[in-house]
Amino acid sequence: MLEVSNIDTFYGKIQALWGVSLKIDEAEIVALVGANGAGKTTLLNTISGLLHPVSGTVEFLDKRIDGLKSHAIVELGISHIPQGRKLFPDMSVRENLEMGAYAKRVWKHRQETLDKVYEIFPILKERQGQLARTLSGGEQQMVAMGRGLMSRPRLCIIDEPSSGLAPLLVDEIFRIIQGLRDQGIGIFLIEQNVQQTLEIADRAYVLENGRVTLAGESKKLLQEELIRKAYLGL
Repeated sequence: MLEVSNIDTFYGKIQALWGVSLKIDEAEIVALVGANGAGKTTLLNTISGLLHPVSGTVEFLDKRIDGLKSHAIVELGISHIPQGRKLFPDMSVRENLEMGAYAKRVWKHRQETLDKVYEIFPILKERQGQLARTLSGGEQQMVAMGRGLMSRPRLCIIDEPSSGLAPLLVDEIFRIIQGLRDQGIGIFLIEQNVQQTLEIADRAYVLENGRVTLAGESKKLLQEELIRKAYLGL
């Protein structure tokens, strides 16, 4: 579904990604593991059109997208749920969710999609009139994820969804991510909780200093000495 081929991406004159390649198939969870500063967010921004690679290609559903603007990539079916939630604090929960449905192909279906989001996150229906800034951290993360789903994506890029959440809420977020995969949505998951991420992911890539250094089935990567020492503290 998504194929990234040998991309180099720069911030100004500083190279952040070096020959990065990866694939994501339909209805699978693919994890991206790496330390802070490894280039994970740069890679996500390159896929979603916030940055453009100077070389290499990004293809989605057999269409090259590395030269497209972000709104055009959303129209094609990629949703980027950013780290830090990035909500509109003085807008209501419902208004924040509806902002995710601005793409032409989904706007006319927004009420139907909103109902589905409320099925996944029932608490948001109860809170739909509240301002986003009055919600708890967990509720804000649910709004961010719900907003991402409002564009009816084929692929969700999810950046650090458990950041700052209590363990019980983290478990709930991971359960929801698995449920999205079961509905046929591809998931590209970036998460500091490496153990739990690799337990639910189908495959994973390790990014170090802007380069992919390891890739494979998640269950096998959990047994790799590099992963156990660097990311699991074992």
